Order: sequence, then structure tokens, then C-alpha cells
Amino acid sequence: MTESLEDTEIVAPHFKRRLSGVTSSIIQLVPAQRQHGDNVATIGPGLPDWLPHLPLSALFKLWRPPRHRALRIWHARRNIEMLPGIVMRDLLRMKLALLFTSAAQRRHSSWTRFLIRRMDAVVATSARSGSFLEVPHRVIRHGIDLTRFSPPASPDDDMAATGLPGRHLIGCFGRIRHQKGTDLFVDAMIALLPHYPDWTAILCGRITPEHAAFGDELKARIAAAGLSERILFLGEVEDVRPWYRRLSLYVAPSRNEGFGLTPLEAMASQTATVASDAGAYAELIVDGETGAVVPAGDGSALTQAIEPYLADPARAAAHGLNGLAHVRTHFAIEREAAALSDVYAALFDRRPVVD
Repeated sequence: MTESLEDTEIVAPHFKRRLSGVTSSIIQLVPAQRQHGDNVATIGPGLPDWLPHLPLSALFKLWRPPRHRALRIWHARRNIEMLPGIVMRDLLRMKLALLFTSAAQRRHSSWTRFLIRRMDAVVATSARSGSFLEVPHRVIRHGIDLTRFSPPASPDDDMAATGLPGRHLIGCFGRIRHQKGTDLFVDAMIALLPHYPDWTAILCGRITPEHAAFGDELKARIAAAGLSERILFLGEVEDVRPWYRRLSLYVAPSRNEGFGLTPLEAMASQTATVASDAGAYAELIVDGETGAVVPAGDGSALTQAIEPYLADPARAAAHGLNGLAHVRTHFAIEREAAALSDVYAALFDRRPVVD
């Protein structure tokens, strides 16, 4: 859906083709922002055509401000998007205000710090990511689209619809790689599943060529344990949402993350979640009520946190219900859209974003 440049007041650039957490965030957030009344359009590759977008040629027309504003906001989420904004504002003198959303859970490189210092405003997606910023910022946590991720509602949402063995399903979603902790999940399943015959484990996610050896080694471990029929690699599924609903327990074992939306997607699907404390996970999960949080990279702690759910599926069901209520109260995407709208209003009015 191509948008009018004259009516576009906020540009959300997306300059990487590869699917990432930033991609998922933009796909869910932009429609909510439009519903809220903000004239946001994306620009760049790697996003679905149905999102409101500008052609790349619009980059050469940003000297003209939008119809009803003195300036336009450039909302970047990566270095590759901050830099063009700086060039357009400072060298080409386009009427732009630059906003950066930071999700990084580490000290930024000197180059990234240089770029961030030149932003007009900065948002952090979690308190933890904000702790690594050296500039004033506002914390606005990501939300989840509760119309896209929702509780089980039909027979297709039951595990029985999968044709897989067992009565309960445990899953780990995301690209198969060391950073995502896939090996920690596999090791936990190898240790636990022989004791809990009613459970089957699935992994949904792509194995890229550079991580093929890692994936092959995991499959070899599973085969050696005699669990190839109960720990299954489904690959990159066309629609992951029904798989969230079929799970009794979701596991997010990442060693490091930016923010990490999958626990919110799971809880919005009424699924209990065990996660590491990477990214913002510890700020999303209520430990002991909606799931459990363990230290990132600690395979033993992950296994110990998962086992009570396998031993007591009723616990998983109860924490799934709690998680759904928690997400609906605190993480509806409309809350994120409203908070960002406040930031935009301050930038349009040339007011400080952080008091």
C-alpha cells in the first residue's frame, strides 16, 4: 500500500531484507500506530506489501515537509538507518527530526554511540537496554498485537491436530543457532523427555547454511538418545501462530537478545513460558506466575525450570492463563503505539522527550 509523501509524517526505515526482531516489531506496530492516528509509513525492503510504505525514490523528496507539519520524523532502529537520517538532516538540510529505538543489551560500539549522540530523541525497549545508553532516553517496551496472537479457539489449536505423539507439546521457536540457545533446549529435552512420555518437543525455525553444522550436531545428539520421534525440527513454518496455541509450554533459551518478542507471543496465545534472562525476557515474565526465568546460558537451571511443568501439566495450564491476562493488561501493542505517539508529539513541538 503506497502512501502519499505529503501525508506521511513519520517514516519508519527498514534497510535489511533478512527477517529479524526489528522486522516483526515494525509489522505489528505500524498498523497500531495508524489506528492511533499517527501517519506512519515504512520505507525499504523486507516488509510485506500490505504495510503502508513509501518508494525508495521518496528519499530524494524529503526536503518538502509533510502537509500539516513543519518537519517529518525519521524513526530509525539500526545504525544503517540512523546514518542516512543524519546525512539527510545535517548535510542535505532536510526538515527531519531523528528518533532512535535501542534494544541492544550491551555497551554500544564507539560508532553506534557517535550516531546515537546525534539523535533528537532516543527510546529504549527495556530498562536493561536503557542502562547501556549514555544519553537521556525514555523506556517504551514492545507490545504484542492481540488480534494476531490469541488463545486456542478451535480443534486445530489442539495438539491432537498435529498428529504428533503424546498429549502435551513443548516448543522452542527461532533460528537454530548457538546465540538462540537451541542446544540448551535440546539438551534439556534429552534429559527430561525419557521421564515424561506424554510430552513431545518441537523446534520451529530456519537453519541457515552457516549454522548447518550446528543443526546437524544437535540432530545427531537427539538420534543418539533415541528421541528422533519426540524432538522434531519443523523448519520455518508458514504460520507459527497455531503452533503457539498448540503448546503447553514455550521455552526461550537465548544466550543474548535485543528485546525478544516470542515470550509475549506465547503468553498472548495462553501458553506458559520458561525463558533465560537475555534481552527483556525478565521484564516480560512474572516468575512463578506466568512462567519462569533462569540465567542466560545456564543449561542446568533451564532444565530444572522446565521439569515442574512436565511433571504437572495443570501448572502449565494455570500459568498460561495468567500469562494471557498479564499480556492483555501490560503489553497490548496499543500501549506501545500510544507511548510512541507522545514522543512524536514532543518532537513535532520541539519539546524535550525526557523531562
